[in-house]
Amino acid sequence: MSKLVLLRHGESEWNKANLFTGWVDVPLSTKGIEEAFEAGDVISELPIGVIVTTSLIRAQMTAMLAMTRHSSGKVPVILHPDGGRLDEWGKIHSEASKANTIPVVYTSELNERMYGDLQGLNKKETAEKYGADQVHRWRRSYDEPPPNGESLEMTAARSIPYFKNQVLPLLKEGQNVLISAHGNSLRSIIMYLDSLDKEQVLKLEIPTGKPIIYNYDAGHFSRDEPASTPISQH
Repeated sequence: MSKLVLLRHGESEWNKANLFTGWVDVPLSTKGIEEAFEAGDVISELPIGVIVTTSLIRAQMTAMLAMTRHSSGKVPVILHPDGGRLDEWGKIHSEASKANTIPVVYTSELNERMYGDLQGLNKKETAEKYGADQVHRWRRSYDEPPPNGESLEMTAARSIPYFKNQVLPLLKEGQNVLISAHGNSLRSIIMYLDSLDKEQVLKLEIPTGKPIIYNYDAGHFSRDEPASTPISQH
C-alpha cells in the first residue's frame, strides 16, 4: 500500500487581497507560510518518496516549507529535465548526498485554473460590475469559463490525464507521493479518485494548507481517516 498526499498551497498575497489569481505567479502571504509549516507538521512522520508540484511559486513554496518540518531530514531537490544547463550542471555526484534527497517534479498541467480576463481583478468589485450570479457561474459552474479563461472541465482535462500518466505509476511502484497544487486542479483529481460527477465536484471545498491523504492499494483509493483533512461540501 502507498499513500497520496494532496496539499493545496497556503494563502497567497492575492488570496489575501481577494484578487483573482489563476496563473499569475504570486508568492505566499505570511499566513500562507505558517499554513505550509503547519501542513508539514501533520505529515512529518509520513515517508515521502516523490514530490509533485506546479510551475507556480505558491505551490512550490508550500511544498518546500512543509518539508522543512519532515522528520527524515531529507532535502527536496527540484529536477529540471528540460532545463538545459540546470539539468546538466545540477548533477549530484555523491551517492550519500543523493540518498538524502527527495526528487521534486513540477508541471504546469496541475496549475490552477486560468481565470483569463479576471486575473488581477478584485472579486467583490467584479461581482458588482458583472453581477453576483454571473461571477458565481464563472467561479463555480463546471463548464462555463470566465472570458478567455478555463472552466473546471478544462482544468480537469489536463490535470486528470497527468495524474493517471505520471503520478499513478509512482503509487503502483509503492512510493508515497506528495502533490502540492491548487484548489481547482486538486478538485479535479479528487473528482477522479472519488468517482464524483460534475455536480458533486462543484460542492468540494478544499482548505488551504491542510493535507488530504489517500491510501492506494491494489488499484483502489480510500481516504486515510482520521489522518486526512475532512473535505467540506457547501
